[in-house]
Amino acid sequence: MAEAMRATVASMLKGIDRYNPDNLGTLERYVEVQARENAYDLEANLAVLKLYQFNPSYYQTSVMVQILLKALTNLPHTDFVLCKCLIDQIHLEEPSIQKVKLFADLLETCEFKQFWIEIDKSRDLIEGIAGFEDSIRKFICHVVGITYQTIDKSILFELLGRVSENQLKQWMNKYGWKELGDGDRKSVV
Repeated sequence: MAEAMRATVASMLKGIDRYNPDNLGTLERYVEVQARENAYDLEANLAVLKLYQFNPSYYQTSVMVQILLKALTNLPHTDFVLCKCLIDQIHLEEPSIQKVKLFADLLETCEFKQFWIEIDKSRDLIEGIAGFEDSIRKFICHVVGITYQTIDKSILFELLGRVSENQLKQWMNKYGWKELGDGDRKSVV
């Protein structure tokens, strides 16, 4: 469904029609489809945010939160900052948006253990975002890959949100990391 809507939305976003408030309903449904089907379309999401700026009476916090969470799934790209810049200050103060901003701050400062603690407290926010946690783990693996030559397996386990042993091995395989050592002291390179 996301691919089918992508073509429709792409035609909507051409020219002056991009900022037609009559298109907002379709664009908001497309945001929900992106969340449900693990798809992502930054241009469409930015158009929604711009329409909210032009038409504040149409603003919906739930759609805004979905857009921001989807932008986080595209880290290390700067999509979150782009989206945040299109939100009015009054809306940035809303509790659910404050929580998403906290998630972003924790990820950008590599406070990954604290990020997972905060996510566990706010499961309701990410509930409808398919693939959210794995997208964040992909970003964390990217950071670990450019930061460490070796890392204790136990630390990697914590950074990835205390995943199962099987999931940890899957992430290690995906990034070509090997386990070194034996006993309790195992490292990953």
